[in-house]
Amino acid sequence: MSIRLRLDKPWRPLAADEIARLPGQLGVYQVADAAGAVLYIGQAGARAPFGLRSELQRELAERGPSHQFRVEVNQQYRTRWFELLMVHKADHGSLPLDNAKNPPPLGRLSPN
Repeated sequence: MSIRLRLDKPWRPLAADEIARLPGQLGVYQVADAAGAVLYIGQAGARAPFGLRSELQRELAERGPSHQFRVEVNQQYRTRWFELLMVHKADHGSLPLDNAKNPPPLGRLSPN
């Protein structure tokens, strides 16, 4: 059995109709620019009234169109969020631009 550390689901347009289809569940998400460069890795936790849907609606309101997103429903959202941040840092040498503004304390992960 192989463990998948990277979030590799297809990108979806950051648009109201796409967000409306999201479940009101806990999980993690990535927001990228039109070229697919990850700008932010977020989590939809217990404080998000409608989970992933609420968080992505907020992202759309703040960023506007011309961005894309992907999600993963995950009850262990906080642990998975840390994991995705560490994998991104290992792959790219730094956190995504918007996570780097207020970075959480992270360990080091060597995913290869």
